[in-house]
Amino acid sequence: MEIKTDLLEKGAILQRDKETYAVVPHIPGGILLDFDYLHTIANVAKKYGAKAIKMTTSQRLAIVGIQPEDIDKVWQELGMQKGAASGLCVRSVRICPSTHFCKFGQQDAVTLGMALDERYHGMQLPSKFKIAVCGCMNSCTEPAVKDLGIMGTPKGFTVMIGGNAGIRPRIADVLIQNIKQEEVLPLVDKIVEYYKDNARKYERLGKMIERIGIEEVKQSILG
Repeated sequence: MEIKTDLLEKGAILQRDKETYAVVPHIPGGILLDFDYLHTIANVAKKYGAKAIKMTTSQRLAIVGIQPEDIDKVWQELGMQKGAASGLCVRSVRICPSTHFCKFGQQDAVTLGMALDERYHGMQLPSKFKIAVCGCMNSCTEPAVKDLGIMGTPKGFTVMIGGNAGIRPRIADVLIQNIKQEEVLPLVDKIVEYYKDNARKYERLGKMIERIGIEEVKQSILG
């Protein structure tokens, strides 16, 4: 008997029935400016007999209940990038509406978050890696429980590392406060490279920090 598993190369996640799959088109930041995408997703879901369209916690729309023989056709008709919904990689960057849409926004999380998503989404790393960006201290995207959390404040951005909302939750450590938007991407490059060079396979960033020590990690990243 064939044992079915996730088909990561096809962007398909095996469902509880062990027969059908979910496909998750990548929607950076959960923001759609071309509304025809919604029609496309709905039409494809209908055509291939999906059981549901699920709004995910990663700000995407998962088409649930696709037969394995239809996966390739579904992606062809969607014409959208596959979302990195599983595997040892950077998942979709969670982004709040910030100064583009929200009256509480203090920093431009959308522009920064989209740049991070374009640069890192799907990048292979020692373990899964979650990023969240928010434009104010209300922290709607929950940056304090992400591997990399970036929070807007009246004085700039606070960067946090090592958060995790999984089986053993961990609050992120503050790496640096009050930095300018243009300083964030170069710093994230350093964080990701340090993690790639020092983490063990399947070791989340927070676990790596606990093993090495936060002060040594800070010194290595910030200099």
